Amino acid sequence: MSGIPVLTARGNGIAAAWENALVELHRGGCRLKTQYDKPDDPPSIDATMLVTIDEPLSDPMIHKDFPGGLEDLQEYVMEVIEGIKNHLVRDPADPTDTRWEYTYNERLFAYRIPGLNPAFDQIEIIARKLAETPHTRRAQAITWKVWEDNECYDPACLQSIWCRLTEDEGALVLNTNIRFRSNDAYKAAFMNMFALAQLQKHIADRIAALSGRSVRVGRYVHLADSFHIYGSYFREFNERFLPNLARRSFAERVFNYADVKDIMDDARPRILAKVAAMGKP
Repeated sequence: MSGIPVLTARGNGIAAAWENALVELHRGGCRLKTQYDKPDDPPSIDATMLVTIDEPLSDPMIHKDFPGGLEDLQEYVMEVIEGIKNHLVRDPADPTDTRWEYTYNERLFAYRIPGLNPAFDQIEIIARKLAETPHTRRAQAITWKVWEDNECYDPACLQSIWCRLTEDEGALVLNTNIRFRSNDAYKAAFMNMFALAQLQKHIADRIAALSGRSVRVGRYVHLADSFHIYGSYFREFNERFLPNLARRSFAERVFNYADVKDIMDDARPRILAKVAAMGKP
């Protein structure tokens, strides 16, 4: 076919959906260069990918082959939901400031527009809209800042979060769509999905508090315009991820979040201490 392939994957939980998406990408993706390639890197494997996760909080949630450890995963969840790294965001008015361009927490919970105060807590806005009108189609948050992101070196990859409530036997169910313009399928997508599913739960809990009704987490849809494996990762992917599909059962490739949650929670003080020191001389 001509053009960028459009692929789909599905899984009951995050671990299965992420694995299935990587398999589909490896099988059906095209080859494209990226702006981050070194001269000797092969082109990436790329596709537009739609991933449906039917029960994003169900176990087994964690895939053993995601590139990272449990403490890394906990740190990322805290970064997205709690904003523990917001102090690392650069001042856009200072051209000498070389800190981060953004964090997702800062863009979602404190979206700032030059000349307007205060910042917009878009997650609170989503929750309030849905608590008032469960079927509204206007409950969304965006990250893109057109006045900044078109020129910066590392613009936001996550673009939007859209939420809508349905009812199931009288209970409210939070359906969530996540859109990325660019998503590193192998190195980042699992952690993205895991943290954003926790954010989905955060939103559901907030709607419940505002409405006085029970709200459970429903399906999570992850759309990436460019879902890719960088050429520089091919060796690791081919020697680690793919062989494990053949030599281990699915049960051996995953484990339950419930079994490691205490370990991840115990890492919080270490993470907070490490992050507090980041950015200091």
